[in-house]
Order: sequence, then structure tokens, then C-alpha cells
Amino acid sequence: MGAIQAQILDELGYDPDDGRPQLHELRPVAVGEVVAARDGARAVAVARLGSGRLVVVADVCPHDGGRISDGYVEGERLVCTRHGWELEPCEGRCVRARRG
Repeated sequence: MGAIQAQILDELGYDPDDGRPQLHELRPVAVGEVVAARDGARAVAVARLGSGRLVVVADVCPHDGGRISDGYVEGERLVCTRHGWELEPCEGRCVRARRG
């Protein structure tokens, strides 16, 4: 990493060239889709649940820190692909959920 890149990372707190669009640049998200994005410096996952509800959550699985955006939608829950945790979007974050 060059000195300029290191300075950018230090000042912004993230790499602006990491391929994640900012929320305002995001294309429409289809039902059942999960995509990675940014809300400023914060990495987020944007998903359209089975009901059509759009959610934006921190892109971190509460289980072990995996990326929620690598997962998939199952009904009204997000599923982390790393260990199959079912997550319920709530207040901008995900919490562990169980099948009812």
C-alpha cells in the first residue's frame, strides 16, 4: 500500500475503491436480493425481504463477523452463508433468530 492510500484510509476510515456503492448510488434491489453498500464509511448490507420490505443493516454477522451481504434472503430473515445463522433485521443490525 502506498503512502497516499494509507493516508486516505486513515482519514476516511475506509477504502473508497472497495467496490461498494454509497446508498444514494445503489440501483434498485429486487425481492430476495442482498447487496453490499456503504452508508458513509459504514459497510452495510441492503436487502429486500420476501414481503418487499427494504432493510439496511450493518454488514457484520453477530456470530463471527462474516459479511451479511454474502448471504441470502429467506422470507423475512437473512441467512449468513458462513454457518447458516438465520438473522432477523432489527434497528439497523441483525439479531439471531430461530425458525418458528
